[in-house]
Amino acid sequence: MIRIGIVLGSTRPGRRGEQVARWVEQRARLRADAEFEVVDLLAHPLPHLDELPGEYEHPHTRAWAETIASFDGFVVVTPEYNHSAPGVLMNAIDFLRAEWRDKAVGFVSYGGVGGARAVEQLRLMCGALEMADVSSQVTLSLATEFENFAVLAPGEHHTAALDRTLDQVVAWSTSLLPLRAGSPVAVA
Repeated sequence: MIRIGIVLGSTRPGRRGEQVARWVEQRARLRADAEFEVVDLLAHPLPHLDELPGEYEHPHTRAWAETIASFDGFVVVTPEYNHSAPGVLMNAIDFLRAEWRDKAVGFVSYGGVGGARAVEQLRLMCGALEMADVSSQVTLSLATEFENFAVLAPGEHHTAALDRTLDQVVAWSTSLLPLRAGSPVAVA
C-alpha cells in the first residue's frame, strides 16, 4: 500500500496548521487505498542548508531524508506568511532532491486569502524537484473557515475539495511507482 506524508509546514508558535493537518489526517484515514502519516517540521529541526547536495553528513539530514524517502506522495499543509510559504518549509524542501523526485504532491493552505500565493510558490519548487503537483487543492480563509480566526471549521465544500485532492494524490502516487522503482534513492 502506498504511503502519503501530510507535511505540516509551519513551526510558528500559535500556528493553525496543526488543526488543519489533523483535519486532513482524519479525513484521509477514512480511505482504504493508502496509509497516511503527519510529518511535523517541529519534529525535524533543520538548520539553514548545511550540506552539499546529495552528501548527507549530518544526522538531521539523514533522518529527514529517510523520512521523506519512506513516502510515495505528500499533502503539504501550508500557511501563507507575507504572501509566501514559510521559510522553514522551503528550507525543508530545499534540503533534499532525490527523495522528492517522481512523487505526487497536493496542497492544503490557509491564510488571509486561503494561502493561495504560498501554494503558487511551492508548485514552482516542486516542479523543479520533478514532483507531480496535482491540480485540486484546498484553500482555507482565516476569516471564514476559522471561528474567531482561531478554530478550524471548514465547510462541506472544503471537505469535498480535500477528498478530490486526496484522490488525485493517491492516484498520481500510484501511477508514479514504476518511475521510482527505476531510480533508487540513496540515503547516506
